[in-house]
Amino acid sequence: MASQLVKFSGLSDQDRKKVRPLPKLAAGDRIELHVRRKDGHDHTLALPPAAATVVEALIDRLLSGERVAVLAEEQELSPTEASNILGISRPLVVLRMDRGDLPFRYVGKHRRASLKDVLALKARLDAQRGAMEALVDDAEELHVQYGA
Repeated sequence: MASQLVKFSGLSDQDRKKVRPLPKLAAGDRIELHVRRKDGHDHTLALPPAAATVVEALIDRLLSGERVAVLAEEQELSPTEASNILGISRPLVVLRMDRGDLPFRYVGKHRRASLKDVLALKARLDAQRGAMEALVDDAEELHVQYGA
């Protein structure tokens, strides 16, 4: 799959006021999607339970003011797109690729990493950051208590 630009979408304040949250789904509940075309034709699509939970989460996030993007797990990302998700610079993403921390493949001369690999690296980086923050907190506490 070729890389696609990660596009985030959100609701305006005006749209958020118009949309009501979905009631929490219970076992056996179904969601049907009704589409009314410009030409007046209506279409109804019953969503399977897995899709219904995704729609529920999507609407909850949009109503809370967050911007969202729908991505496939196997979607391939450029180093620039991966850097946006990881919160690090593009050169650092390329370095992680070269070190073997982030699996990738070449498409012509361009590097591509799968979204699931980028998210796995993000989880590892977040865990490392959390551990470093805990160490900093401990060091500050020792300094305050003992002047060390």
